[in-house]
Formats: sequence, C-alpha cells, structure tokens
Amino acid sequence: MRTPSAGSSSQRSSYHRSSEYLDSADLDSGEYGLGGPMLPFFLNDLRRGDQKDFVEVTLEIDDDSIVVCGVTPSAGEEPRGSGAGNGFFSRSSSVTSRIRRKFPWLRSSSSRSMSSAVEEPTISARDARKMQARLDRTRSSAQRALKGLRFISKTTDTVDTTELWKTVESRFDSIATDGLLSRDEFAECIGMVDSKEFAVGIFDALARRKHQNIERITKEEFYDFWLQISDQSFDARLQIFFDIVDSNVDGKITREEVQELITLSASANKLSKLKEQAEEYAALIMEELDPENFGYIELWQLEALLLQRDNYMNYSRPLSTASVGWSQTIAVKPKNVVRRISSTLRSRIQENWQQAWIILLWFLILAGLFAWKFVQYRRRAVFHVMGYCVTTAKGAAETLKLNMALILLPVCRNTLTWLRSTKARFLVPFDDNINFHKMIAFGILIGIILHAGNHIACDFPRLISSSPSNYQLISSDFGKDKPSYGSLISGVEGLTGVAMLVLMAIAFTLATHRFRKNGDKLPPPLNRLTGFNAFWYSHHLFALVYILLVVHGYCLFLVHKWYLKTTWMYISAPLLLYLGERTLRTFRSGYYPVTILKVAVLPGNVLSLIMSKPQGFRYKSGQYIFLQCPKISPFEWHPFSITSAPGDDHLSVHIRTIGDWTQELKRVFTETGNAPTVIGRAKFGARGRIEQKGLPRLLVDGPYGAPAQDYANYDVLLLVGLGIGATPFISILKDMLSNTRLAEDQTDSNTDTSRSDDSLNSFGSTATSSNSKKKSQRTTHAHFYWVTREPGSFEWFKGAMNEVAEMDQKGIIEMHYYLTSVYEEGDARSTLLTMVQALNHAKHGVDIVSGTRVRTHFARPNWKEVFGKIAAKHPYSTVGVFYCGFPGLAKELKRLSQEMGQRTSTRFEFHKEYF
Repeated sequence: MRTPSAGSSSQRSSYHRSSEYLDSADLDSGEYGLGGPMLPFFLNDLRRGDQKDFVEVTLEIDDDSIVVCGVTPSAGEEPRGSGAGNGFFSRSSSVTSRIRRKFPWLRSSSSRSMSSAVEEPTISARDARKMQARLDRTRSSAQRALKGLRFISKTTDTVDTTELWKTVESRFDSIATDGLLSRDEFAECIGMVDSKEFAVGIFDALARRKHQNIERITKEEFYDFWLQISDQSFDARLQIFFDIVDSNVDGKITREEVQELITLSASANKLSKLKEQAEEYAALIMEELDPENFGYIELWQLEALLLQRDNYMNYSRPLSTASVGWSQTIAVKPKNVVRRISSTLRSRIQENWQQAWIILLWFLILAGLFAWKFVQYRRRAVFHVMGYCVTTAKGAAETLKLNMALILLPVCRNTLTWLRSTKARFLVPFDDNINFHKMIAFGILIGIILHAGNHIACDFPRLISSSPSNYQLISSDFGKDKPSYGSLISGVEGLTGVAMLVLMAIAFTLATHRFRKNGDKLPPPLNRLTGFNAFWYSHHLFALVYILLVVHGYCLFLVHKWYLKTTWMYISAPLLLYLGERTLRTFRSGYYPVTILKVAVLPGNVLSLIMSKPQGFRYKSGQYIFLQCPKISPFEWHPFSITSAPGDDHLSVHIRTIGDWTQELKRVFTETGNAPTVIGRAKFGARGRIEQKGLPRLLVDGPYGAPAQDYANYDVLLLVGLGIGATPFISILKDMLSNTRLAEDQTDSNTDTSRSDDSLNSFGSTATSSNSKKKSQRTTHAHFYWVTREPGSFEWFKGAMNEVAEMDQKGIIEMHYYLTSVYEEGDARSTLLTMVQALNHAKHGVDIVSGTRVRTHFARPNWKEVFGKIAAKHPYSTVGVFYCGFPGLAKELKRLSQEMGQRTSTRFEFHKEYF
C-alpha cells in the first residue's frame, strides 16, 4: 500500500492510495455501507477473486468535501498486451463509476461546474468527524500524544526495558505468594502504591482481554501484562485507557463510565472536590465528544481528544498582551571563552559586590584590632610569663568587643526599614541582615574559643607554674602572692567569663536550625527545648550577657586605667539604639489598636485575620508586621507578611498554624463565643464590625522592611511562592494594578487638561505630566508562580486572585499555579483530569482545581524553561526574582538567575524573602 502524500495547498490535500479493486457484485452487495468514514476500509479491501491488479485512486480532500480526481493503473504495472491493457483501463473506468455510485457524496472535479441546483447527498456529522479524526491522525504525530499517556513513570521511555523489567520482576518475587500475584498487590508490584484503585482498573482491563475474571496471576501472565502497559505504542496505551472503564467490552463508553473514570483519576490524585463534581465533568466530556447525543463515545473520539490535547490546552489559555512573545529567540551572549569568563566575572561582581565589600571591611577591621592588641601585649612584660597565649587571648578579646556591638545592628528593624528608603540601599545589602547577624555570631564563637580557650588552658596554667623571678614581672597585676588556678576562676573576672560562656552556649545551641525547626524530637519535657519559643526566650539571655560583659570588661587583670577599659565604649551606642527600638515597639504597639473585622479558618490549617487599619499606619507591599496576643504570651511577637495592598482600608494576614503559638492563636479566636469565625474562603469584601467584647486583644507592631518592598526598582518581576510563602506577593500584585490604573487616570487627566487650557496652562500641564511620568512605576510586567502540595491552598487567596484577574485588563500579570500532589501532566492518572480542566476552562473560564481564572498545572515547574521564556520575552531588562519558601529551591533559583544572566541579555537579581 502507498502512504498518503499531503498536497501542496494548505487548504486542500491529495490522498493517493493503491488498492486491489472489487467487482460490481461485491460493490453492490452493500457490505460496506454508505458511510464516509468507511472509505479507507472500502479502498483497502478492493479486490476481486485472486486477481492482483492494482489501481491508483486519486482523491482531492477539501475542508468539507472529497473529490475523486481519477483512477489509473498503479505505477510500475506491466501491460499484458493491448487487449489486456484496454481491459484494465475499462475496468479502471468502471471502478471509478462504481466508487461514485457507492459513495454519491464524493464529487468529481467536473461536478464543480455543474449547476448548484443538483443537491448532493451528505454524510452524518458523526461520520464526518470520524473521517476527519482519522485524517488528522495521519497528519499529526502520535508521539506527542504518547507523552500524555504514561502508565508507569516518566522514565519508562528512557530506561532500558530489560533493566526495568528486572526491577519489577524482583518486586514480584518478593510480593507474590506461591508464585501468584493477587489483584490487590498488582499496584505495589508495578509501582502504583499510591494509586491502588487505578492499578486495579488496569488489572481488570487486561484480564478482560483474555475473557477472564481472575484474582491472581502467574509471573508469565504478569509479564504479559507488563509488556502491554509498558508498550511504547500510542494505540496500545490508548486501548488500555479505554478498556479500564469499558467493562462490558462493547467498544462504547457511556456517561456513567466516563464519570467512573474521572472519579478513579480524582481518587488517585487525592482531589476530593473533583470526585464530588465528577458527574458534572462527565457531562462536559460527553457534550464535547458526543454532540449528536448518542449517549456514548467510541475509541476514535477519545483518541481525537488526546491527539488534540495541545489545541485544547492552548484554547483554555488564550493569548493576551502578557503572554505574547514566548516564541521569541533568546538573545544569547557571545560564546567566546574570554568574553564568557569576563561576562561571568562581571555578573558575579554585580550580584555580590555589596556583600563582598561589607565582609571585606569587617574582616580587615577585625584583623587590624587583633594585630593591634597582639603587638601591644607582645611588647609587655606579661609576654615573658604567658607567651603567645596572652597575646592571642587579648587579640581575640578585642574582636569580641566589636562583634558584640555589631551583632545588635542587623536586628534593629526600624532603623533598617528607614535605611531601605535612603540611598544607602545602593551600598549596603540590607536584605542580608540576618545572614550578617549569623556571620557575626560565628565570629563571636571563634573569638570565644580563642579568648576563653587560651585563658583557661594556657594563660592560667603558665601563670601558676611560673618561677618567682618571672612572677615578679607581673605581680603588680595579680598581687603579691601568686594566685591559684581556683582563685583565678572564682574571681570576678573568672565567674563573669564562665557565666557568659554558659549563657551564650545555650543561646547558640537553641538558635541552630535543627533545634529551632523542631528537627530533634526529644522526649518530654526536653522537647520544650526545641522550637521557636526556645529560640525566642534563650535569645533574651543576652540581656544578662551584656551586663556580665560590662562587668567583665571593667574588672581586668592587666588593665587598670579606666579609659583603657574600652568594652563599654564599643557596645554603648549599638546597645542604646537597640534598647530604643525595643522601647519604641512597646509604645507603638499600644498606639496602634486594631479591631478584628473577620476571622476565617481556611483549608490547610491557615488562619486569615482581617483587621482595621490603624490611623496613620502606612506600609509598602512586601513588608511585614509583628503580632502579639497578650492572652497567649505578653512577651512573644511573631512576624507575618501583609497580604492587603497599601490602598486597602484594612490590614490582612494569613497565618499557617503549625507552631505552638499559632495553634494557640487559632484556638483563642475560634473558640471564643463572639468570634466572627468563618470556615472556608475569606472574602475581603465580606466583613463588618463585630462585637469586640470577649475577643482576645491583638497588638500590631510595624511595618518592617523586607526585600520585596523594593519590587518597583525592576522592569519585570518573577515572584515565586511555596505554599504559605505566597503571602508577601499577593499585596504586590494588587498594588501593581492599582498603581497602573492610577497612572492611566493621571495620564488621561493631564491629556484632557492640556487640550482645554491655553498655552500658559498647557505649559504647566506639560510640566505636571512630565513629573507624573517620572513618578510612574518602572515595573511593567510580573510573573507569579505559586507552588503548593495541597489543593485547598488555592482557597486562601481565591477572592484576591479573582480580583487581580478582573483588574488586569492589559495582561500585565501572568499567574501560574502548580499543584505538586497531582501526578504530572502526561501521567495516565491525570490525563483525563487535564482534558476536563482544559474543557471547563475554555467553556466557563474557571479552573476545576483552584476555582479561579488561573489554570493549575500539575507537578513542579521546569524552572530553567521558566527563566528562558522570561529572558526571551523581556530582553535587555532587569528582572527581580523574589522567592519565599524553603531554602532548597532558593539555591536553584539563585543559580539559574546567575546562569541566565550570563547566557542572555536579560539581567536577573535574586532575593529571598523571610520564611
């Protein structure tokens, strides 16, 4: 048989197929029927007796018709004499006429010139769609659809089948009993442990093929099953998918069976909400595939749905001004080795120069102080008794004084928030204040080891074992009688030093990541030593440490003049600044009384609090506040990102109740009789003043600066939030749209004024317009990626996201949801859900998972592809990458920001939000 060849025209194509022909008796028998979709089968079976003559049937296919252009001998056919040749052509001519009689809806090329008064018979709409589906199959690549129908895993297509079978076989040997694998164990054996119902459906479908109703299979039968589900053929996988619900093996699927398959897929992906709406979505599938309302669909219809998957997906996400340009070529920088190295170096310098000069300056100052004291004591008489032990200890002591002063500065939040709004932000990386705080703490740890270690293990032993003559050199510092080791430790200097050592050891240990995040599961009551509370209270031990430090610095062994006792000089200014900030926080929290407008308990253990906005309370999008509930603890303050926009008349926060304080906060608000508690979604518009009597008091302190507050300094934004980490970006999205709309209103107002005023007023209007343009925001586009494991998470900001979608008329913001708990797009367990999702979004404009206009993707984003698309769409732009979530992904995003900045003309700057 000859393969079809496409015509040159985009509107038409010629379909050539050689077939053995039938005689008139066969044709007229009616065996093949008159349906258009049967034409390929009719031509395929054109034969008469044992003759082996071939003809070439040339068809011209239009969008709504098929034209018989002619029937000629097959190429390469040897004539058998003139008589035979004439007989052959006569038979060919008769075949042409018989084809046209058999399929009267086919037109010849000459029929187009006939009068339109002759009415031509037509085929049914279902048969026409069936033929079109088969023709589309010949033009499309089944490999593309094959990627959307995997039964095992995404590695099935790449891993050697022999090695894969060995793994499955060993699993069979360990699970099977007496060489037989039960139906319920089939899921575990093929790797579908989390989708047992779906695996059982596959088992039953494969068993029905053998016309068996079995509960257990042998290894040979299991191997046969394995070959079928790991088959690389799209037709084989499609047939299995179809057979899962075709329980009566009649080749038809009813709406009830489609509903059963949707329920099975929803159950495998733990989407309870979809299971409840399975009947509605089954009706949607039937409406799309069975418009004639026959009540069933066949295999070819399901095949057409999968083959046109990309079309449905694109139709469900129409292009907007914000999504045009994805296909642009990435502007790649030159690949010259020297230029690439230079570009890499320049990129690294641009990315880290602020941190680099701060750390370098800090290190040089510490080195200078250490060297100064080291040389100073190297020239004193005490060096002849204690040696380099005393010089090292005193040098380390000087660095400790500076570090104990500097460590307070990164936690002066009010000062940092103010400095963020000044030009100092171009020189100092205020976003890394916590990292610098940790770095200084590490420097303090090194200083303690050198200072205390040399005193305890080296200085004191050498002092008490020194000769009388050597001791006379330092007797003025230690007294006439040589001290003992015990007296040195029990003195004021020794006791204060040991006490500081113990207190800082406790604070440092409980501040480590493992203790702070409850990584060490200790038995009661030791488990109280872990978690945020332990970190919070242990850090307050530093109040005693600073008191002891002043006493320790004043009672020195080798220094007697007060102006040489410099400890208080180092720490006085930073300590007063920090104490002033804490005092301001105390007074300000009482100055900002808030009224609870609404409390909502959302899916995923999230508490939404909507509060009145205190008078004079101003903040920027991306900033955060501290909350205190005196009923829980009069000392604990906890930070939470603000989710309301600066232009809103209220404050809102979303709190994930995973710690002891947040869980207690949820309890005191939800169990209070007068609490305005709502179970479900928080609608920002549905709030009101409620009776405050009986509600716990809530104090607010802030706002405080965060990296995201500087989003307006970038041309384009890439906002990435993991779970509750999306909170700081909700405010930014709303604020962006509000600013854009305000700028447009100002532009329209200035234009109207310039047209109506005289020349003098026009000049003033032009100046005003120019000033407004200077103040207009720099950011033009934003790409928001929200990745979460729980479908209920999308309920947290459902109202806000719909509001953003309604306001965004120009496509400034692109929003992408990713649900990682659902099997990735391409897995057979999510294939039908993906199609239902696309159909529902195309028809109703609402996503079936999130309930918003934003379509939800399954599995994790391909971040390299995301960065590449943004670089292609926004060449020669500066992209601010803001991330809020767990540290693991932060490293990958930072690496990609640096790599894409080197490879493309787009500059990416990465910032990590507090989480």
